[in-house]
Amino acid sequence: MIEDVWDRIKTYEGQMFKQKKGKEFSYSIKGNILFLKTTNRSITKKVVEQALKLVPLESTVPVQHLQAPSYLYGILMDDRVRGDKW
Repeated sequence: MIEDVWDRIKTYEGQMFKQKKGKEFSYSIKGNILFLKTTNRSITKKVVEQALKLVPLESTVPVQHLQAPSYLYGILMDDRVRGDKW
């Protein structure tokens, strides 16, 4: 599942996403690391894989223990990434 999701995440690199509260952000990807454009944070593919075990997300609470939870929420709950998968 991670490979399919990571491919979708790569497809939308540079496009705008929204955090739970509406703040917009974009990202770039180099290898297995997603670099957030509006902060100095990054998210590894491994962290995305861990977050996938918790989708669907109603809030950021289930992913608070992971790096950049509000950004993970914004990416994984976006229709472009989630599709009809969760």
